[in-house]
Amino acid sequence: MKNKKKKIYWTGGKCLIQCLLANYVERVFFVPGESYLAVLDALYDVPEIESVICRHESGAAYMADAYGKLTGRPGVCFVTRGPGALNASGGVHIAAQDSTPLILFVGQVSRNHSDREAFQEIDCRQIFGQMAKWVAQIEDATRMNEYVHRAFQVAISGRPGPVVLSLPEDMLGDYVVAQRPKASVQIEAHPGPSEMKRLKEMMSKAKKPIAIIGGGGWNQRSVDDFRIFAEKNYLPVACAFRRQDHFPNDHKLYAGDVGIGINPKLAQYIKKSDLLLVVGPRLGEMTTSGYTLINIPQPKQSIIHVYPGAEELGRVYQADLMINAGMKAFARRVRDIGNINCRWSNHAENIHKHYLAWTKPKKIPGRVQMGKVMTWLRESLPREAILTNGAGNFSIWCNRFYRYRRLGTLLGPTSGTMGYGVPAAVAAALQHRTRIVIAFAGDGDFLMNCQELATAVQYNLKIIVLIINNGMYGTIRMHQERNYPGRIFGTELSNPNFCSLAKAFGAHGEIVESTDEFAPAFERALSRKIPTVIDIRIDPNAILPSTTLDAIRSNAQNMK
Repeated sequence: MKNKKKKIYWTGGKCLIQCLLANYVERVFFVPGESYLAVLDALYDVPEIESVICRHESGAAYMADAYGKLTGRPGVCFVTRGPGALNASGGVHIAAQDSTPLILFVGQVSRNHSDREAFQEIDCRQIFGQMAKWVAQIEDATRMNEYVHRAFQVAISGRPGPVVLSLPEDMLGDYVVAQRPKASVQIEAHPGPSEMKRLKEMMSKAKKPIAIIGGGGWNQRSVDDFRIFAEKNYLPVACAFRRQDHFPNDHKLYAGDVGIGINPKLAQYIKKSDLLLVVGPRLGEMTTSGYTLINIPQPKQSIIHVYPGAEELGRVYQADLMINAGMKAFARRVRDIGNINCRWSNHAENIHKHYLAWTKPKKIPGRVQMGKVMTWLRESLPREAILTNGAGNFSIWCNRFYRYRRLGTLLGPTSGTMGYGVPAAVAAALQHRTRIVIAFAGDGDFLMNCQELATAVQYNLKIIVLIINNGMYGTIRMHQERNYPGRIFGTELSNPNFCSLAKAFGAHGEIVESTDEFAPAFERALSRKIPTVIDIRIDPNAILPSTTLDAIRSNAQNMK
C-alpha cells in the first residue's frame, strides 16, 4: 500500500502571496498595518517580490497605478483598514478613470468583530463600490486562490481597471491545505470581419478624417501597429488627454493632443471633420473639451468608436460604428487592412503644421522662460526618458511642449489628481533603473506627496523633480481671476525652502531663478547618485504659456 502524500498547510497570508507569484507579480507597494501582519510575514520568505515601503497610502496607490500604466499588468498595493484604505482611494479613482489595472488589498477587522464599528472598520464594498470594477471580502482562506485569480482576471480583461479585496485579519492567519494557484489570462475582445469591412467602407468615403487614440490596454506593438496603419493611409492622429505617448509626437502625421487647452486649430479640424476614428478613449469631458467638440447624442461627424468595454459604447455618443475590441487585437487587425486609397495628404500635412506652430513657445513674464527650458529638455533628453506629472497649470509645459516618442514615457492622471508626479516617478525609476525619470510638479502639487522622496532615497532612485514654483494654487487662482477678478481668497501659498527640504530627505536640492541656470542644474542632477529637487522660480503673473494673470483679470473686469 502506497504512502499517502503528506498535506502541506499554508496561512491565508501565504496563500495570497503564492497567488501573487503565480501571476508574475514582481513588486508590491505598501504601508504596513497590523491588520495584515500575516501577509507581511509571508513576504518575508519571498525575496522574488520586491516590497516597496511607502510613506503614505496615497503614494503607494499612485505608485501601483503608475506600475500598471507602464507594464499593462496590475499594480499591487497593500494598505490597512479605515484611514489606510481611505488614503488609498484616490489611487483607485485614478485607475478607474485612466483604465489602469490595479489591485488594492485592504487589511480588515477580524470576522467576529465586523459590523460593530470596530477599530478603523469600514465597509469596502460601500466605499469602493462605485470606483472599482469589483470589490469583495475574502471570508474563507480556502477560497483565496479563487478570489485572487478572479481579481487579476477582472483587472486586466475588457476595459482594464481597479479591483479591491478586503482581507479580514483572522482569515489571513487561518491554516488551510496548500493549493498551487494558476496565472490569470487576459481576455480581449476582437473585431469581427463585418466590422472591419464597414470601417474600411466608411474611411474610403471620408475626405477629412482624424483619428483620436488613447485609453488603456495598449502595448508598444499595438502602438506600432496603429502607426503603420496611419502611415499607409496618411491619416492624421491626435492623442487623448495625457496620452501623448501613444503616438510619436515628432511624426509628420501627429496632430496634437485633445484635452484641456486644446490647440484651437485642432479643435476646428475635429469639428469640421467628416469622420472620427476614436480608438481607446471614452470620449469623456477632457477629450471633448467639456462635450463641446462633438454634439450629443448624435454627432455631426461620422464616428467609429473602438473600445474594450461594451458598456461604454453608446453611453454618451451614438457612434455610427461601435466596435467592442481590445487595443492590441484591433491594432493588429487594422494594421493589415492595407491602403484604402484615401486622398487626404494635404489635410494631414496642414494639421501637423498647426501642431508645430502651437508648440512653439512664446515669451512669458519673468527671468525663467519655461518655453526655453522645455525646448532644451526635448532636444537633450533621450527618447526613452520618462516624464511624470500631477495636476495644475504647470503640467501644460510638459504636456504641450515636450515631444513624446514612445509608449510609457508619460505618466499623468487623466483624472486631474494632484500629488501624482513624485510617486509615479518612484514607480517608474524602480521599473526602469537605467532611464532618466523626471517628475514635473507645482509647488502646491509637490507638497501633497513630497514625503515619497524618502522612498526614492531609501531605494537609491535618481529621480529628478522639477518644481514649477509660483507661490500659489495657480489653476484655482486663474479661475478666480476669470470669475471673480481681483477677489483672491485661499490660493496663496507660503512654501518651505524646497532645496533645504530635499536635503533633509537625503536628496539634493537646487534653486533656478533664471533660464540660463536650468541646464547646468539639470546636468548636475544627472551626474548625482541621489534624487534631486530643482526649485524653478517662475513669475506668478506667468499663469499660462499664452496669457498672464493680469490679462485674465483685465478681460474679466471688462466683461462685467
